[in-house]
Amino acid sequence: MTTTPAPAVPASAGEPATFPLVLGLDTFGDVTHDGDDRPLSHAQTIRNIVEQGVLADQVGLDFFGIGEHHTGDFPLSAGDVVLGAIAARTTRIRLGSAVTVLSSDDPVRVFQRYSTLNAVSGGRAEVILGRGSSIDSFPLFGYDLSDYETLFEEKSQLFAELLKGGPVTWEGKTRASLRDQDVVPHTKSGPFPAWIGVGGSPQSVVRAARYGYSLMLAIIGGAPARFAPFSQLFHQALEKFGRPALPIGVHSPGHVAATDEQAREEFWPRYLEVIRHVSKTRGFAIPTKQSFLHEIGPHGALYVGSPETVAQKIAANLTALGANRFDLKYAMGGLSHEALMTNIELYGTQVAPRVRELLA
Repeated sequence: MTTTPAPAVPASAGEPATFPLVLGLDTFGDVTHDGDDRPLSHAQTIRNIVEQGVLADQVGLDFFGIGEHHTGDFPLSAGDVVLGAIAARTTRIRLGSAVTVLSSDDPVRVFQRYSTLNAVSGGRAEVILGRGSSIDSFPLFGYDLSDYETLFEEKSQLFAELLKGGPVTWEGKTRASLRDQDVVPHTKSGPFPAWIGVGGSPQSVVRAARYGYSLMLAIIGGAPARFAPFSQLFHQALEKFGRPALPIGVHSPGHVAATDEQAREEFWPRYLEVIRHVSKTRGFAIPTKQSFLHEIGPHGALYVGSPETVAQKIAANLTALGANRFDLKYAMGGLSHEALMTNIELYGTQVAPRVRELLA
């Protein structure tokens, strides 16, 4: 079955276009643990992610995304392959990256991989592009971090050209030029949706608008409301560049369990350990229990709690940010596959319907 995103619909004369509500899940392929709290193998973790994606489809969610990473804690270096396996066992859910580190990849190959996924899935592929807040891929593939901005600027431009379809002519400094080059496979029904993930850079917001990408706000800490100016900037930039209205999404971490207390107890020790570990290379502040409780509260960036608690927070922040899509980054290293499957089931069967009810 082929699904295509619904077009923008004017709310009424003179008002901004609106988009259908989208509720999805993202994972970075965090290594899960067994019942005795022992890490599973990379292979078993990847097989579990396929099962999680299939369940997401079964419980009625709109999107399942896999973020690219290249470390032992996040062994998802080829998310498109895993998405292909999920596509073969699903019929409705949209599938994509969350994110693809375009700066250290080749735009032509990314386009070809997701065009292939689009064919395999019957038109359900998407791609979210990012500069790479996690920079492990740069030395792995031989890129210089001093070219960080140039790489993403040029490759974003080239990818936008590829999405137009037809022969591509492009010239830049970061890869070989293209002259009237046909790039296959062709997409059957126009370009698949493409987004740029933004973590705090106004320049990235403007870039997304310039090249015609939708905007995904990656909010992993602090008050989500502080991103509202980015939504406004995006609308202004789209108008400036003469582009039509495009959707805005939000990506944030969280965990859903039967009760608020259970969700906190399952998530907190895993969250603390993961942040403590990545802080060694990324400089994150180590959370305290007090700071964690603030982040899961009404004005924080973590969506941890019962279905009602999480649904209320999603609905409130989508409204505050003028966004129509929310992707819950649902996995946290060390949680069990069983806990993640429960999370997905509750999110699909209770959280999503409640959010739709609140925003109806």
